[in-house]
Amino acid sequence: MSFPSFPSSVSSLQGSSASHPLSPYGWDDAWAAEFAPYAEQGLLPGRVVRVDRGQCDVVTPEGTLRADTAFVVPRDPMRIVCTGDWVAVDPDGDPQFVRTLLPRRTAFVRSTSSQRSEGQVLATNVDHIVICLSLAVDFDLGRVERFLALAMSSSSGDALLGGGGPAGNGAAEPIVVLTKADLVPDATTLSYLVQDIEGVAPGVQVLTVSSTTGEGIDVFSAIVSGGTSVLLGASGAGKSTLANTLLGHDVMEVQAARDVDGKGRHTTTTRNLLLLPSGGVLIDTPGLRGVGLWDAEAGVGQVFSEIEELAEQCRFHDCAHESEPGCAVLAAIEDGSLHERRLDSFRKLIRENQRIAAKTDARMRSEMLRDWKRKGAEGRFAMEAKRGRVR
Repeated sequence: MSFPSFPSSVSSLQGSSASHPLSPYGWDDAWAAEFAPYAEQGLLPGRVVRVDRGQCDVVTPEGTLRADTAFVVPRDPMRIVCTGDWVAVDPDGDPQFVRTLLPRRTAFVRSTSSQRSEGQVLATNVDHIVICLSLAVDFDLGRVERFLALAMSSSSGDALLGGGGPAGNGAAEPIVVLTKADLVPDATTLSYLVQDIEGVAPGVQVLTVSSTTGEGIDVFSAIVSGGTSVLLGASGAGKSTLANTLLGHDVMEVQAARDVDGKGRHTTTTRNLLLLPSGGVLIDTPGLRGVGLWDAEAGVGQVFSEIEELAEQCRFHDCAHESEPGCAVLAAIEDGSLHERRLDSFRKLIRENQRIAAKTDARMRSEMLRDWKRKGAEGRFAMEAKRGRVR
């Protein structure tokens, strides 16, 4: 994969960000202000376009450099250089090193499979998180809710490196893209599938696209032309094919999905930041098998906003929505206005997020332990009372 080269002159490092060589990659006045102290040290600004084997490709005003990432706290998985990062590079080193990361505006983070429950940053400084689902296979609605919860919790990216990021921070906007729309030629069936996703993605835009027929590509291209977008989804979801369609030529390698289950192989093995001809940049990612929650309490609340609103009407402020009298959530289940699957999914994600938080927060561990002991004592008391042994 090739990246653009820029003239050796870097006089445009100062002045309007609109004329900056990195402006197509998202450079703006806020980034310039963040970088100012490093400019005084003679370092170059750059954006990471690819990371592999402890090194990364960084596009700078002097062209694309190959830099070593070991200088940036390699033992901390939340501070490892990631595709999408803005960095300061020493242009005169041999080898060249990334000297520091600029504070992240947003970050898409999942928990790892490690017993230590570490976070893994998949993409940073993104404006749109595009969740790709293939219409060639049945939807896993619970997985969609999981992706959305993480996407809606992406605003804490700057906190990962300490301090505040550039002005204008906010969570990245999630978008659900249903790919391979040509495989569902019946318009009525397609509309029902879209409604299924809209039902679990309140307030989120849902698009249908086809790289084969071009359906929906213009609309999607217009959305991602502003800012940075990351494509996320399982293998075979059509992410790389969609990236190639937006680029106008084949850059990312693709393979056909298996006919038996619609799943694909991990053709994309690294996260790549690609400059789009219509404007904006796109980060293509490998297919994701596991998507564990990481600090996603706020996102879970947004995804299940109807449950959060109902919970405010419950008789008890700490209602667990299990068997309590006056529970508005259970009443909604009874009258059919809330699907039981949604409540089950909500409970599952809340419990998972609490477990992750408990592993990293001693205070929460202590509080949860006390709560479990209290509930256990109450349960034993109720059982003794039922048996008539309480005097």
